[in-house]
Amino acid sequence: MNLFNRAEIIDQNFSNLLNNNTLPQSDKELSLSDISLGANDLISIFESQIFSRHMDLKARDLKEKGQCFYTIGSSGHESNAVFGNIFPFSDIAFLHYRSGAFFIERSKQLDGGTPLYDMALSFMASSDDPISGGRHKVIGSKKLNIPPQTSTIASHIPKAVGTAFSIDRARDLDIKERELEKNSIVICSFGDASVNHASALSGFNTARWVKSSGGNVPIVFICEDNGYGISVPTPRDWISNTFSNQENLKYFYCDGLNMLDTINVTKEAEDYCRLTRSPVFLHMKTVRLMGHAGSDIESSYLSIGQIEKTEKNDPLLHSARILIENNCLSKDDILKLYEKSRNRIHSIFEKATTKPRITESSEVMDTIISKDIKTDNPSIPNEKIRASIFGKEYKRLDQPGHMAKLINYALKDIMLQYENTLVFGEDVAQKGGVYHITADLYKKFTIRRVFNSPLDETSIIGFASGLAHNGFLPIPEIQFLAYLHNAEDQLRGEAATLSFFSQGEYTNPMIIRIAGLAYQKGFGGHFHNDNSLTIFRDIPGLILACPSNGADAVRMLRTATRQSYKNGRIVVFVEPIALYMVKDLHKSRDNKWCFKYPDNKEELQLGEFVTYGRGRALTIISYGNGLYHSLKAQPEIEKQIKKKIKVIDLCWLSDIDIDSIIKEIGKSNKVLIVDECRSSGCHGEGLMALLYENSKNNISIKLHAAEDSFIPLGEAATSTLPNYNTIIHHAIELHKNG
Repeated sequence: MNLFNRAEIIDQNFSNLLNNNTLPQSDKELSLSDISLGANDLISIFESQIFSRHMDLKARDLKEKGQCFYTIGSSGHESNAVFGNIFPFSDIAFLHYRSGAFFIERSKQLDGGTPLYDMALSFMASSDDPISGGRHKVIGSKKLNIPPQTSTIASHIPKAVGTAFSIDRARDLDIKERELEKNSIVICSFGDASVNHASALSGFNTARWVKSSGGNVPIVFICEDNGYGISVPTPRDWISNTFSNQENLKYFYCDGLNMLDTINVTKEAEDYCRLTRSPVFLHMKTVRLMGHAGSDIESSYLSIGQIEKTEKNDPLLHSARILIENNCLSKDDILKLYEKSRNRIHSIFEKATTKPRITESSEVMDTIISKDIKTDNPSIPNEKIRASIFGKEYKRLDQPGHMAKLINYALKDIMLQYENTLVFGEDVAQKGGVYHITADLYKKFTIRRVFNSPLDETSIIGFASGLAHNGFLPIPEIQFLAYLHNAEDQLRGEAATLSFFSQGEYTNPMIIRIAGLAYQKGFGGHFHNDNSLTIFRDIPGLILACPSNGADAVRMLRTATRQSYKNGRIVVFVEPIALYMVKDLHKSRDNKWCFKYPDNKEELQLGEFVTYGRGRALTIISYGNGLYHSLKAQPEIEKQIKKKIKVIDLCWLSDIDIDSIIKEIGKSNKVLIVDECRSSGCHGEGLMALLYENSKNNISIKLHAAEDSFIPLGEAATSTLPNYNTIIHHAIELHKNG
């Protein structure tokens, strides 16, 4: 026997130790009479444990043959089959990647499923995999209420908290879109090393914060503690010392090697969570077998003696002893079950290896965006209802206003039309937001739909993702653009990938409102005056909006909401702070940057842009603040070159309709792109490439973007940005020499 082939040793240990009657003992002796489950349940749980183990063994074998790609397994964690038995499938489960036994056992709650085959297809990255279509080895199923997770560390924890909060809130609001049962709870599992991750701490803290504020968060956090984060040991008693005495987080401990103890404690934790609607931390101590993943060689950081000691505490050996002692199965029954399961898994995996795999980019990308989740938009409320919500503002809707005021109006109409919308973020409730964009929403729609969050962007976006799992359409606010970077993983790694890895069966519709961008002279420095949208350029499927005036902001926000509601889209709606209160364009009190509130049916469709002027001498393309400054410069440019130009407002920085833009440019072969963001990585870079690549005419293009610099405080705050004078200079230079 190869000393380093621990999978083979573990496999043989099971039969040898069973035959030799040298099974490990437990510190806590319990019997069948001590638990609420019967013998058949114990046998079912044990069978799921065995199936999960043989899947790990077979996957490792196939990986060596090049037929399997990702072999992180569940060995050592098989007691999570208990959770699959006790928690009904109506309880949504966000799972750790070592949850094979959980998945198999939960599937037995429904007739007609093929969990073993489905998991084998996932191991093989087959396009027949019913959940991811071969895009990743995931554990997930819409029928079983298990959203797919990929290489979860802790990034799923914040959204699990949001989902838990959504259950009682959806019941109280009686939204028709809700998907989870009103008395259900949330299951969220993870490893002991994961609790140190910022995302995990954010999730735990938010659950406790909400509960201490009077909200309900019915979630069972399950820490499957095997003592390691790959090769790094978890300090002794780290988990219990950290979580056993936290307020508003009830702590339970179970021995994950002892099936009976795990059953008892899990049932107690479930009852407490379901009854009190409070967060629970269930700490299951277990072991890890066969290393972290297929590529992990444990002997490089553990002695053979340490490895062998762990292997003798194999939870399957403990379960076998318990079944024998309680007269559920005999030794021979168990050996037959073990070998019969081996043969079954072998046949299933061999069949799975013959199934097709995705190979073309079009197939891979087909599920990035879901479409037509819902067929119709909710109807627009009648004027009597609108009048009651707008109050004294109702008579002012036809009066020109600045962007801040019009966005506020739009949010009121959207919340009236879409009863499943929730507005939340830092200071958005009573205060109405730092810039008062959400003013009066709290009074009109109450704390049930408009509420403050803790000062934690990770929890805000994660919370939104979780709410979307239960039929809500979240409209979270990020107070400043730079703050978003604290939560990039929630957007990039969690929300934006869900449709992709579930073939569109799960989505995270949301509209993330972000107050941002620069030109705030004398305010804030780089944390409040950030001019980088680069992160949003490379997130597939994301809609990015950046309006330059109030009327277009309203039209775009309506389109964004409809796209999220109907197609499950994630929209980042960047609102230029410097333009919130601007009323004038060319001179004081000209009111040329005030606009009337658009009719309720008006929208600005994805990819649609707005053109100012019809001149052909030069085309300026911009957005946001850059568009505003370009329009200020337009008369002077036309005066100096003695010709008319046109200025295009992109509006949408994703879904750019390049063919229509080229058509709009027409015979003007000189294009100045004004981008207020930093030149390295700005959207102007990409637009320039698209224009050169797609234009059939001889075209001259110049990019005038901000310097690659952070924004300082004070008089120099706008010194690195395009402005009235620099836009004129570059436009004239391009016209003369372009």
